[in-house]
Amino acid sequence: MLSSIFKKKFTDDQLANVFVNGVLEAVDKGFDEVAAMIEEDPAFVAPPNLREARDGHFTMIVIVANVRYLQDSFSPEQVKALENVIFTKFANAFDMDEKQFLKYFKSYSSFMSRVNHPSKSVLYSMSKGVFYKYKLNDCQDDYFKRLDCPNPLFLKRMDEIMKHFIWNWEAFFKRYKMVV
Repeated sequence: MLSSIFKKKFTDDQLANVFVNGVLEAVDKGFDEVAAMIEEDPAFVAPPNLREARDGHFTMIVIVANVRYLQDSFSPEQVKALENVIFTKFANAFDMDEKQFLKYFKSYSSFMSRVNHPSKSVLYSMSKGVFYKYKLNDCQDDYFKRLDCPNPLFLKRMDEIMKHFIWNWEAFFKRYKMVV
């Protein structure tokens, strides 16, 4: 009861810090496990070799998806203000200038929309993004390989995995409050 009375308040800058650090930590701790699950997935006839893969594609896919989900929890004005701070913090985390980071962000965002068309599901775009960026089509059976599309059973399993990389704003706002 007392925790609901004394909620900690966050500014945009503090919220962006928590968000950026949380997303990066989730990727750092989770990529190896996701790679292992993909390698063991029964949808592939040839095992994908992701042990040596870098997590850069995965990181950008998770970042793009989480930034897209901001609009579900914030007003358009808040989203714009938060995005500016978030992009600056991600650029700093990757040791690049904001313009360079935005170029990567827009490229991945466009890619995810393209491979997911006509669907608008952000979660589905994450799964398809991973499939295409890590060239998993090469490991599928001939039928899906010729179609150049992921096995739907793999996508369903991947969606369940990717849910764990989406920031839970509802749980966050139960504990914390924004400073207006």
